[in-house]
Amino acid sequence: MKKYELLANQLRLQIEKGIWLPGEKLPSLRRQAEQSGYSLMTVLHAYQMLESQGVLAARERSGYSVSASVKSPQNQSHSIQPTEAVSVNDFVFEVLQASRNVHTLSLGFAYPDPSLSPRHQLNKAVGSAAKQSSLMTALDNLPPGNEELRHLIAKRYAARGINISPDEIVITAGALEALSLSLQAATESGDWVVIEAPAFYGAMQTLERLGLKAISVAVDPEHGLDMSSLERAFQSYDVKACWLMSNFQNPVGYSLSNEKKSQVAQLLKKYNVVLIEDDVYSELYEGDTAPLAVKQFDNSDNVMLCSSFSKSLVAGFRIGWVAAGNRALEVQKRQLMSTLATSAPIQLSLVEYLSTKNYEKHLKELRKTLASRKRKMHEFLQRQLSDIAKIYNHSGGYFLWLEFDASVDTTVLYREALDKNITLAPGKLFALQNEFNHCLRVNASFELTDANKQLLQQLCRHLREHIARRSAD
Repeated sequence: MKKYELLANQLRLQIEKGIWLPGEKLPSLRRQAEQSGYSLMTVLHAYQMLESQGVLAARERSGYSVSASVKSPQNQSHSIQPTEAVSVNDFVFEVLQASRNVHTLSLGFAYPDPSLSPRHQLNKAVGSAAKQSSLMTALDNLPPGNEELRHLIAKRYAARGINISPDEIVITAGALEALSLSLQAATESGDWVVIEAPAFYGAMQTLERLGLKAISVAVDPEHGLDMSSLERAFQSYDVKACWLMSNFQNPVGYSLSNEKKSQVAQLLKKYNVVLIEDDVYSELYEGDTAPLAVKQFDNSDNVMLCSSFSKSLVAGFRIGWVAAGNRALEVQKRQLMSTLATSAPIQLSLVEYLSTKNYEKHLKELRKTLASRKRKMHEFLQRQLSDIAKIYNHSGGYFLWLEFDASVDTTVLYREALDKNITLAPGKLFALQNEFNHCLRVNASFELTDANKQLLQQLCRHLREHIARRSAD
């Protein structure tokens, strides 16, 4: 079989599997040649062969697209969704403001129950660091950040089998700054960036602020990111970067299998795309083995691994980092032009705390507590709602994902629940469109006290009443 016939068969198979949809434009001849390794003439012959068979249609000055007559597989039409103008900030602000009320049961809260943080030990570390600091401390903690802290983070990665030099690590004001700086280092305004659907709202906010265009790739709540859709996004658009959570994804809670993580790394290399890997929940695993990151499968320096201590230690410290590889210097430059530096006293406090065995003891207890509380919350909601909602509970993390009938509007539920002193995270918060308006994210890190059970029972009754009203309409 000739080369152009091999390529034509490959493209035909992709079309049959729904990777390319009717009317969708294929990569240009030049781009297809770059991606496939074939010559321009081979690609041209393959395209012409498929055109003669009615599989492709050629349009003057527009290249080749899949023929409209080709039958499309079901459930593929919304697997990727481009959005050129990202706008989410107003609603995010509304929901976050509602979560500030101390008298509410904050099921919409993004962080673990604050009472689980080792406050006394941290306060002791802060005091000790303050006594040891000098006037030169601030200069010692300018980008890329405190040297001792970077070495400690590198050693923690080494223990998990990830070899990252301290020189590649840049300390930031929380993970969101690490993610934002990484995205700036990998893109320019107007570039296409792949995100998940549903996605962490911080990713969408950052894209909006930086003037980037989003491609939402479908996430299956059971199995996670769809690999074929991810590759189709890379093939269809000039994607510069993607922002993904490989472990305990927010909001759904799933983790990619090691096989899929390896596939992601291969796709990054194949299409020369940078991954901004949001790995802030990786310490919150169940069992004895820490999950792997996509970074561990990357051999082409295409992964910028970001994390923080906010989810595993305490939110208020706002200390994150990025293992930026060969883009570390670019991240440092951008940090110097924006926030300048991360809090020197807090960095010193973390060096003090991490140098003891207290952190590991805390993590062990935290994992145990979160797993227990999430299991109890899941069992409770299953008893109350299993006939009207599908509840997804993945190992690790502290989020549950609830999916109701498509007629249910969880944004309305969220506003009504506020009157009952309960905050929720409605699906609208995690989407560029309205495809998850019937879903909820629930923070299961809070203890199910008798008072909280009563509040939840009220909420569940209200959910049923809401659904009954919608059905009657």
